[in-house]
Amino acid sequence: MTADASAAAKVTPARPARARPSLGSRLADAVSGGLVRVFLILMGLFWLVPTIGLLLSSLRSPEDMSGSGWWTVFAKPAQLTFTSYQKLLENGDITGSLLNTVLITVPATVLVVVVGSLAGYAFAWMEFPGRDWWFLIVVSLLVVPVQVALIPIAELFGKIGLFGTIFGVILFHTGFGLPFAVFLLRNFFAEIPRELLEAARLDGAGELRLFTRVVLPLGGPAIASLGIFQFLWVWNDMLVALVFTKSGTQPITVALQTQVRQFGNNIDVLAPGAFISMVIPLAVFFAFQRQFVSGVMAGAVK
Repeated sequence: MTADASAAAKVTPARPARARPSLGSRLADAVSGGLVRVFLILMGLFWLVPTIGLLLSSLRSPEDMSGSGWWTVFAKPAQLTFTSYQKLLENGDITGSLLNTVLITVPATVLVVVVGSLAGYAFAWMEFPGRDWWFLIVVSLLVVPVQVALIPIAELFGKIGLFGTIFGVILFHTGFGLPFAVFLLRNFFAEIPRELLEAARLDGAGELRLFTRVVLPLGGPAIASLGIFQFLWVWNDMLVALVFTKSGTQPITVALQTQVRQFGNNIDVLAPGAFISMVIPLAVFFAFQRQFVSGVMAGAVK
């Protein structure tokens, strides 16, 4: 190797000078980092304030609640007591309405999930005359508001003897929950690879076995998301319950509203009842949180 060649080999290319980040880019980096996290944490704590206040109010006596705000419990922890919850358990209207809420919500959720799963699989992978047109009809039902159907269905239930019964409320919630269920699950099931289904058919799997052994396990996240949506909608419903229930079949939302209207200051029953009504759907959501997030994000990343 000559001297010129060796000298050329030792020459290293000059690194390009890094441009100094602009003020806007530095602000963007700062905002996208710690400031956003701090802001989100503060917003989360701010969102929890009413929940914490309701919990502490339910653990205070009516005298303490009428005399001071719930935040005084941090200075006087002796105010905390379970007397209000004991009175709640002795209130037959509240406990009965809580049981009615469970009897309405669980069947309405299970029926929507089961029927919606079967219909979603049929629209996604089964061939039958008018499949696409039937699916468009089902999707079009999503735009029908609940208020439009209240009076006609109430008249129909009155003629066939279902008005004021728990079964009638379940049917109403199931009917209005199915269009969204079919739309959601059909689109999710359609993303399953066709080769996987064909391989199962070659192994001798029929439609029912294919649905239960292949489609349902793969559709678990979407089914969990649907179940959470339906459960929260039915549990927190008041409009349908006000129209279709009577005194012996009303859920917890109507019972609490009735307590407010009749007694006004019956806070020793209202506060624990409202907290129990709120904490049960929260527990259901957190129990299926991972499946819910997976179902919501399904199909977002290919």
